[in-house]
Amino acid sequence: MTRYLVVPQWQGSPSSRAMQLIDGAEAIAGDLPRSATLVLDVPTGAGEALGTGVRRLSALLGTRDRMVDALAPFEEPVLTVGGDCGVALGAIGHAVKRHPSLAVVWLDAHPDFNDAGSSPSGAFAGMTLRAVVGQGEGGLMLEPGVVPPRRVVVGGARSFDEPEAEAIERLGVAVLSVDALRDPESLATAVRETGAEALYVHVDVDVLDPAELTGNAHPEPFGLTVAELTGAIAAARAALPLVGSSITGYSPASAATASDDLGAILRIVGALA
Repeated sequence: MTRYLVVPQWQGSPSSRAMQLIDGAEAIAGDLPRSATLVLDVPTGAGEALGTGVRRLSALLGTRDRMVDALAPFEEPVLTVGGDCGVALGAIGHAVKRHPSLAVVWLDAHPDFNDAGSSPSGAFAGMTLRAVVGQGEGGLMLEPGVVPPRRVVVGGARSFDEPEAEAIERLGVAVLSVDALRDPESLATAVRETGAEALYVHVDVDVLDPAELTGNAHPEPFGLTVAELTGAIAAARAALPLVGSSITGYSPASAATASDDLGAILRIVGALA
C-alpha cells in the first residue's frame, strides 16, 4: 500500500507565485485517501540564507528535518506531494536508507542541477537534484555516494542553464529528451542501465506541455502529454520496483481554481501510487 505525505513547502521556489504551491498541495491532498495521508505542517515564514547562497535555507532545513521524522515509521512506498521540488530531497533520503541500490528518475522541464554558486536565483528547487547526488551547501544535501550520478536519469528537461549542462555531462548523468520519452521503453532501458535494484520517480508537473496543465508556474513549451508521462512511468515501474516517488510544482492561479487541473494531476498520482 502506498502512503502519502503532503508537504506544502514554498520556500524553495523561485517563482513570484510560490505561495500558490500551498493551494496546489492542499487541493491534491483533498483527493487522497485520508487514512493513508499525512499532511506536514510547514511554517509559512520565509527563513534566512544563513550566510550561504541558498535563499530561505533555515526554513528549508526545518522542513527537511520534519520530513525525516514524519517518514521514519513508514516501511511501505511513500508518495510525497509538494510544494516545490525541494521536498524530494528528504523523500529520496528516506527511500535510499531502505533501498541503498536506488535509481532516481527526475522528470522535470528543468534538471534542477545548479549549485549555490551557479544558481541565477538562489532558490533551492533549482539545486535539488545536485543536492541528491551529494553536492550542496549548508547541510541541505545527501551524503556523497549515497545516490551516485550514474544512478540518476533526467527526463523531459528542455531548459538547462549552462553550468547545469556542464555538470551533468561531467558527472555522467543520463538524460532523455521529450522525444525519447515518447517511447516508454527508452526510460525502462535507461533505468535498467543504472544497475540499480529499486526505483524512485520524481515528477515536476512542468515536465508536461503547458497545454496539458494551467497550474504551472514555470511552463516550458514542447513538453509531454499526460498519457506520455504516465506511460513512461509505467514502463520504468515494470523495469524496477517503485519504492518512493514525488509530485511537485502544482501552482494554481488561485485556491478557487485549484481543482481545475486535478483530473490530470490525479492520473499522474495514480501512475505513481
